[in-house]
Amino acid sequence: MKKIKLTALPCICADVFDGTDIIRPGGEALNFAAHASHFGAIDVTLLGIIGKDKYAEAIMDSISRLDIDKSHIRIDERYQTANNMTYLTAEGDRYYKDDSWNGKILDNIILNDDEIRILSESDVVFVHFWASCFSQVVELKKTSGFKLAVDFDVYRDFADMERLSPYIDFFMISGSEELLPKFRELSYKYDCLFNISLAERGSVTYFKGQEFRVQAVKVDNVIDTTGCGDSYHAGFVCSYMLEKDIEKAMNLGSEIAAETLKCYGGF
Repeated sequence: MKKIKLTALPCICADVFDGTDIIRPGGEALNFAAHASHFGAIDVTLLGIIGKDKYAEAIMDSISRLDIDKSHIRIDERYQTANNMTYLTAEGDRYYKDDSWNGKILDNIILNDDEIRILSESDVVFVHFWASCFSQVVELKKTSGFKLAVDFDVYRDFADMERLSPYIDFFMISGSEELLPKFRELSYKYDCLFNISLAERGSVTYFKGQEFRVQAVKVDNVIDTTGCGDSYHAGFVCSYMLEKDIEKAMNLGSEIAAETLKCYGGF
């Protein structure tokens, strides 16, 4: 059987945990790719930019044994690898301070010819809405026809989201119950899976007006919530690409997210 080609981009970073010696590779694209790599029927390529420093070494070492094509990751020695000082509450919830993020290396990404070729040959592409190359990915989607999975995180401009909906196949966002009617309405208009994470209350997906609801998997001892959403998204997108079963994809995403909650970092 021909394998599905999946590409994740561009956020690769290191999460540095305050008060510990722990450095964990992270970033939406890296976390997504790490979990997607466990699906045997999917070929995973990771795109992004790193520096040449201890953070880059930790990142590349951590994914060296994962079945991910890492050969197209750019190295830019002018900048430090993106890193995020992460703080944890007693309950395991992460929080950040004003100066936590150092991600200048990711600020102005313009896809090169090699990256454009890889995306154009992909079956499905994952990108975060905040990525500096997001608009370029959307334009490629229009001409190349790959399935596009986008994490909108906590974005709330519904006019803008509706403008983008015709070009998105997996529309994923963190939300709350009061937002659900808006996404149900959008699902009547656009042939897209609208997936809303409700954190410990589970997740909801709308497709052509139909609602699918799955409970979160209970975790007794939450260590760290970092990357929980990314791991859910990887399970959801990969499972659906393989089996086209919405509820099964949501359940698998929830199971993978629960495992991520039990450790430091996104995978």
